[in-house]
Amino acid sequence: MSSKRTILVGLAGQQNSGKSTIFNMLTGANQHIANYPGVTVDKKVGSYRDSAGRVEVVDLPGTYSLTSFSLEERVTRDFLRNEKPDAVVNVLDTSQLKRSLYLTFQLLEMGMPLVLACNMVDVAEARGMALDANVLSSALGVSVVTTVGRKGAGKADLRDVIRTTASRESGAETPRTVVAYDELEPHIAAVEKRLNEASGLALIVPPRWLALKLLEGDSEAAGILEASHSDAAGVLTLVRSLATSFEEEMDISPADHIVSCRDELASQIVAACMTQEKSKRASLSEKVDRFVLNRALAPFVLVLSVYCIYELSIVQGYELTKFTWPALAWLRETVASLLPFPGLLEDSLLRSLVLWMVDSANTLLNYVPIFFILFALIAILEDSGYMARIAFILDRIFHSFGLHGQSTLPFILGGVFAGGCAVPGVMATKGIPDERSRLATILTVPYMNCLAKVPLYTLLVNIYFAAHKSWAMLFISTITIIMALIIAKFLTSVVLRGKETAPFVMEMPTYHLPTVLGVLRRSVDRTWQYIKKVGTIVVAVSVCVFFLLQFPGVPEEHMADYRGRIDEAMTEFRADVAALGETPYLQLVQGEGLEDLVIVYDEYRAARLGGGSNVNEEFEATYPEFYPLIARSGDAAAKKINRMLRGLSNTRKTIRREIRSEQIANSFFGRLGRLLEPVTHFAGFDWKVNIALISSFAARESSVATLGAIFQEGADEGATLEQRMASESNSEGRTPLGALALIIFFALYPPCLATTIMVKVQTGSYKWMLFSIMFPTVLGLAVSSVVFTGGSVLGLSGVEAMGVFYGAALILAVALAFVPDPAWNAPKTTYVEQS
Repeated sequence: MSSKRTILVGLAGQQNSGKSTIFNMLTGANQHIANYPGVTVDKKVGSYRDSAGRVEVVDLPGTYSLTSFSLEERVTRDFLRNEKPDAVVNVLDTSQLKRSLYLTFQLLEMGMPLVLACNMVDVAEARGMALDANVLSSALGVSVVTTVGRKGAGKADLRDVIRTTASRESGAETPRTVVAYDELEPHIAAVEKRLNEASGLALIVPPRWLALKLLEGDSEAAGILEASHSDAAGVLTLVRSLATSFEEEMDISPADHIVSCRDELASQIVAACMTQEKSKRASLSEKVDRFVLNRALAPFVLVLSVYCIYELSIVQGYELTKFTWPALAWLRETVASLLPFPGLLEDSLLRSLVLWMVDSANTLLNYVPIFFILFALIAILEDSGYMARIAFILDRIFHSFGLHGQSTLPFILGGVFAGGCAVPGVMATKGIPDERSRLATILTVPYMNCLAKVPLYTLLVNIYFAAHKSWAMLFISTITIIMALIIAKFLTSVVLRGKETAPFVMEMPTYHLPTVLGVLRRSVDRTWQYIKKVGTIVVAVSVCVFFLLQFPGVPEEHMADYRGRIDEAMTEFRADVAALGETPYLQLVQGEGLEDLVIVYDEYRAARLGGGSNVNEEFEATYPEFYPLIARSGDAAAKKINRMLRGLSNTRKTIRREIRSEQIANSFFGRLGRLLEPVTHFAGFDWKVNIALISSFAARESSVATLGAIFQEGADEGATLEQRMASESNSEGRTPLGALALIIFFALYPPCLATTIMVKVQTGSYKWMLFSIMFPTVLGLAVSSVVFTGGSVLGLSGVEAMGVFYGAALILAVALAFVPDPAWNAPKTTYVEQS
């Protein structure tokens, strides 16, 4: 018996087998989520203590097999091979026992110390099935425990069997080979003999398992061979020769023969250990699917489901930010109170930097309510079994463009209907099993119409397409989908062509009622992951953006002019106060006291606009000498000074805004805007637009805010930004055609800072993060340049160019749908199973 007190247990099983509920049942609240090194697949780790010591449980990704087709399969297989756990618990769906045994056979062939947890026996019994666990245990030579994870049934027995299995000395009881591959056995033996020539290989992997994998054509098995066998080339030559001769002789490939033998044995075992009452009644899942998957009703059910997700997470979740944002604003004010006092015209670098970082973090933390609801709804869809139905309904259309049926939800959350957000859209790609489709979805979700893009669209449509607002918005809403499909086709056919695609396995799991605890736990885990990962990355990135917009700053001679203007305004203010005669406040506005008074006045007004409940009490206690002037007391002189103070405050704000505008124009980003003019003028963009687009990288809303700062003329007269831009457009030659080019560029523009961070989080790669920035920039500039320059040459109006571009894009998308995908020729296995 092993004397190890702490043991490592791997929890393996197919998707929808109830593996997560068994993990929760075993570990309780003592668990956390990380990522496997180098990949984005979740690594759920938990632990518990039994009478002998500590048991660490790793919840492996749900997988149907142990091949190397998908990321999840590779992660699971690598963990089993490299970590060599003391015990492996294989969770099986008892009501789908035959299908579940396929993975069990492979775990036995890997020589794993195996325990079977036959889960959901209550579901099986409800269908009239009865499992004889002793017969199953005898047939496979492993311990079998029946469980109902969501009710905690079988927990004690399973823990006991885990400890017993893990305590056996290595090699004391090797699981016997259960699958006989008949005519293939001599070939397996021949390869196994060659493998045994390599000393030490048996310590890495079982030779028979490796022989099977080589005959199956597993690419990673060849890599294991090359790393551990001195004559790998000779062995591979032998394998190819044996595989060819077998296929010629049996008219079936070794891989298909292996599947056939496993399937036959699974049928025999199920027939021996499972009895089934004959019933003509359809199961509940079948009854629900008659409605949910009905050809006529399925689209409506899908749209309704998606609408509910959209309404609850984005719309209602955003309503919750009305409660969270004041808390974040309070946090900002608290941080600001700890920083150096603001300056009259310029704030200290420390204050500006810290507040910039806090604002950047607050922008992302404000999404937390949305994400929490979103993750909970996704968990409900996954646990209930409807997520698989969504993929089934839409897979055929998306498949034509290299996407996956599960790409639907990310696109909708990203803003298929204007008003979404790319950040939760990218987050929602986590469930897509196909790596190539997942990457393509991640890279195309940002093309959707996120909420932050809408202000600029509205601004441009109101100015340049006022007579065709509805058509213009319809164009914007639909062209993004068309372009996303075109780009997805290009990416999957060219850029992602080398990415492996998993054989498409579509399962129709039994409908389950999700547990509240399971949904909450998954929502909290995923939300906390978001806060940790984004929160740490955004600090570093926001610092870089800050300095690029802050430096080299306004030239000193210009700053001298600004100081001269504020000094002049303050001198006039003092003279006006003196003209009031002898008042108790005359001394307050002398010297540097006036600067403090103006700053406190603006801070007070900002605090009042923020809606603080104790603003007056706080300012009266902190600034008792200024309070009568900033809060308009009943004193007549104080009222007059308060009105004059408002004018001085406006002068200060105007000068600060001008300094900020010049700072932007003179910053590295601003210089970049002018530097880009020779290139962007083909798309009709001048340096002002360039700066707005560059600044919007931090957040889409920044585009309009920056334009507001740049187009200052008329602001003092209360003119709207639309009126100011329209006025300058006439004098600077801006046209609807240029506005159309800008709309198209903005639609294809790189994702915002938060989304690019999420691209990094979801792909685990800075390479794809940079690609998500560079590719859309080049593409967007190229397309918008063709539209603007081509439209100018042809003499098209903005509306005419809009129609021509839309028609061309639609025809291209339809044509690309018929272009064969490289993956269509790859071997694939499709299962469509109905419970």
